[in-house]
Formats: sequence, structure tokens, C-alpha cells
Amino acid sequence: MAYDLVVIGTGPGGYVCAVRAAQLGMKVAVVEKNATLGGTCLNVGCMPSKALLHASEMFEEAGHSFAKMGVSVSAPKLDLPAMMNFKQQGIDGNVKGVEFLMKKNKIDVLKGAGKILGTGKVEISADGKSQVIETKSIVIATGSDIARLKGIEIDETRIVSSTGALSLDKVPGKLLIVGAGVIGLELGSVWKRLGAEVVVVEFLDRILPGMDGEIAKQFQRILEKQGFAFKLGAKVTGVDTSGKALKATVEPAAGGAAETLEADVVLVCIGRVPYTDGLGLKEAGVALDNRGRVQIDPHFATSVKGVYAIGDVVAGPMLAHKAEDEGVAVAEIIAGQAGHVNYDVIPGVVYTTPEVSSVGKTEEELKQAGVAYTVGKFPFTANGRSKVNQTTDGFVKILADAKTDRVLGVHIIGIEAGEMIHEAAVLMEFGGSAEDLARTCHAHPTRSEAIKEAALAVGKRAIHM
Repeated sequence: MAYDLVVIGTGPGGYVCAVRAAQLGMKVAVVEKNATLGGTCLNVGCMPSKALLHASEMFEEAGHSFAKMGVSVSAPKLDLPAMMNFKQQGIDGNVKGVEFLMKKNKIDVLKGAGKILGTGKVEISADGKSQVIETKSIVIATGSDIARLKGIEIDETRIVSSTGALSLDKVPGKLLIVGAGVIGLELGSVWKRLGAEVVVVEFLDRILPGMDGEIAKQFQRILEKQGFAFKLGAKVTGVDTSGKALKATVEPAAGGAAETLEADVVLVCIGRVPYTDGLGLKEAGVALDNRGRVQIDPHFATSVKGVYAIGDVVAGPMLAHKAEDEGVAVAEIIAGQAGHVNYDVIPGVVYTTPEVSSVGKTEEELKQAGVAYTVGKFPFTANGRSKVNQTTDGFVKILADAKTDRVLGVHIIGIEAGEMIHEAAVLMEFGGSAEDLARTCHAHPTRSEAIKEAALAVGKRAIHM
């Protein structure tokens, strides 16, 4: 059967692309090699991790915060299988939601591994059988895979990736995390709240590479207060699995004497790599860059006519919402419309407690680009709602162009920072200024007032500080 579009992969980028293309009148099929739709995000990534973050936060709250609010409860007991069931219910609900969207939009779901045979042809293999389907356009949306450390074998029981860390059958006494990026800190937060001792080893001399430096420093202090231990500027060179306890060899990144750290579980979280295995890209002539990502032009087109690529498999931040926006844009481009993604306004969130969120440029990026800027900051210690709730960790930081006052970047540490960042994203999408934000009435009492105050602080006229 011939299609207008075949999308390989049904993660957030792939299924959203398929839905938008169907809305635009195309006959669409998606190809998925896994048993369920939704990709890494829905099955072993964003969604299950948020379920465990929420559940573990409630456990922590019940054990440590209720009493000071006058709520007396007996000490909470952890039922880890029930918590994992809560996580699975969330996964199942989201996966069924994607299945419903495919049916609603009359999108054919073709189960099997997809391989591109060139312009207009995709081979689908499953259970030892294969079929070739024809299509006018192909979108590669195969996402990413875990990055591995040389010489350290992930078995998903004792040495785990993010996938295994979402399904441990007991709380590890000691958890060693390799990598202080978003995923490592989120999963470390889950197991720390549930009782694990957590040590994070990071090759760089800071946590959260790529985030604003001042934000990262304060966040590290908050995590240390929560009980995290950090070994920065260090690397794990090997893990001895022969004994009851794992023994990790840790060396200074700059060279020097090694030390041994014991752990019950080692979580390797050093990033993700584009997933291109088995797609036949080389044979089909689809060009990759020096990091193994599919090369695309500004319209998501690869080096092969009629073949496009989006999401984690191409350059840019490996974020589900970036992939979704690219999925919509490429569907519209294929339909002859002007699909577009504004890469300057893509929010990022760390879903710990407190959360960390950002959109736009960091101070380091502005300095490197030679852009003159002004800074407005406002701490949650001076925000009324945060004070009465006794959740005052963190602050809001706004970076605005020194000449035009246009907002170039916003960074937040605080409770619900991931929800609050979007008023900054909307403002920036419309080219708004700090003055625009400062003069927008915000409901009182809300944490979002801290954003208005930070905007006022750009002009050195914050009211409550």
C-alpha cells in the first residue's frame, strides 16, 4: 500500500508528526519495532521518571514536612512494588493515549524494524518476515539510546542505565551515579528520598552542563543540603563486580591518584546518543555528522530526496518537546506549508525538588557572544506565597538586552519552576521586554510574582527586595 508519509519511530516526535500530517490530509503510517508505542519518553524515560519523582516526593513530604504544618501522621512505610505499579499505570495510560490518537487520525501502525531502501521505500521486518512499502516521504524519528562508558558493562541489575534505575526491586544502600546531568540528578533524587546514600561523580567541575553557571552552583548547594555528595572533576574508570559490593575506581579528570568507592548500584548517566542502528542509512546514502547524528538542512531534509529527520537523531537539545515541535514543522513543510521551530525559545526543566527551569541564553553564552546584557534577580525568600508555605529555596534570574531590554534568557530554581517558565517562553516568542513583563499584573499571592519582581529588578526597581 502506498502512503504519503511513513514515520519511523513513535516517540513524541514521531507520533506528533504523524498526527499533524494526518490532520493535513495525508495518508500516514508509523513504524514501531517495540511492543508499545510512545518511544523512550513514554515507556522508559520522561513519564515513568516523573511518576517516581512525584511518588517519592510525597513519601519525603509525609516523613519530614507534614508535622511542621500541624499534620500528624505515623512514619510512612515504603511499599516499593506498589510504587512501581503506580508508575506502570501512568505508562499504560499514556501508551493507550497514543494508540487512541493513531486510530482517531486513521494512521496505520506497522509493527517491526524499519529500514530505508532509498527514496520512497521502507522495508519493515518482524518475526523473520519482511515487507516493502512505498511512500512519498519518510521521516526518521528513531530518537536516542543511552551512552555507554568504555569498559563498564551495563547489566540493568547492579550496573544500570536510566532504564534499569526506573525498575530497581529494592532501594540500594549506596547508589553511585556517573554523570551530574538532568537524568542522573532526577533519578538520584528518587532513590535518595527513598533511603539511598547517593554519590555523584562528574567529569566536569560543575553539575548540569549547559545550564546557567550561577543557577547550577546554587542548585548544587541545595542538593548537598538534601544529602547528595558530589565528586566533581572526576571520572569512573572501572567497576569491579566480583564481590558483594561493587567497587568503582574513581580518578581525577586532570590525572592523579585513584580512589575506590563502594556501591550497591552504579547508575551510568553520561548522556544519550542518536539511535540509527539497522536503519540502512549508509546504504541509502543518508549523511551523518561527526557525532553520528543525521544531517539535515533548515527544512529537516536529509541528503536523500524525500527523507527527513527530527528529534534526538538530529542536532539540538535531546528534549521531547523539541522533537514534537520539529514533528509538526516537518509535517507542515511536507504539506507545502511554512513549518518552523524557534530554537531560541525551547524551555528545559530538571524535575527535582525544587525544580530548575530555563529558557533562552545563559550568562556564559551571552558573554561568549559579546552581547551586552542586564540582570534582574529575585529570591523566593522574598516572595509571600513561598514564605507562608516555607518553600523558599531558589530564585528567578532574567537576562535582558542592555540596549533594547528584550528578554534573552530566564532561569528559575524553585517549587513549580517547570510550570512558571512558560510565561517567559511566551514573552520571548513575541520578542517581549523585561519592561513588558514588569508591567503585567500577576495574581497575589503566587510564586509567579517572583518573575515579575525579577523583571522589575532588571530596571533596579524590585518592590519587595
